[in-house]
Amino acid sequence: MSKAIQLAILASGNGTNAQQISEYFAGNPEVNVNVVIYNKKDAYVATRAENLGIEARYFNRHSFYETDEVLSYLKSREIDYVILAGFLLLVPENLLAAFPNRIINIHPALLPKYGGKGMYGHYVHEAVVANHEKETGITIHIVDHRYDCGTTLFQARCEVLPTDTADDVAAKIHLLEKEYFPRVIEAVVLSKPIPGQ
Repeated sequence: MSKAIQLAILASGNGTNAQQISEYFAGNPEVNVNVVIYNKKDAYVATRAENLGIEARYFNRHSFYETDEVLSYLKSREIDYVILAGFLLLVPENLLAAFPNRIINIHPALLPKYGGKGMYGHYVHEAVVANHEKETGITIHIVDHRYDCGTTLFQARCEVLPTDTADDVAAKIHLLEKEYFPRVIEAVVLSKPIPGQ
């Protein structure tokens, strides 16, 4: 049997998506979450990873941008794809070069709307509500050297009601993330048709 595809998840915070992805692939002979890398010392994602029996490794900003530490570590673990799950740093050039079209991110809006530097998490949902959007959703895309600009792989939509708060929108987005992000990752890394496309 061929070796399972090895994933590294990069995260900066709570790690809800990282946990959902890890649980989705638990016991999968074809795809394995090998390691969770995080860049904020107190990020709860480390606890989530350890609770699931997955290696969690901290690297600071300097390690990402000024050295090859992160890249060397990924190579040592024979990583095939890098998944961003709430990772707030711009991916450095050395990782982009080492994993061409193999770094995948999810954004909590329908890109190109509400993307770019500083547009993440609740900031996105607040902007959607403030602009009286009638719909929003998620975008799963390939990562390039700019925030939220890489090739779109998948989008899913949800309605925004006039009475919705940013918290209401966040709850709807969370459901879309849980339903689609692991399945789209699986399709991409195994070269299968992306669901719903």
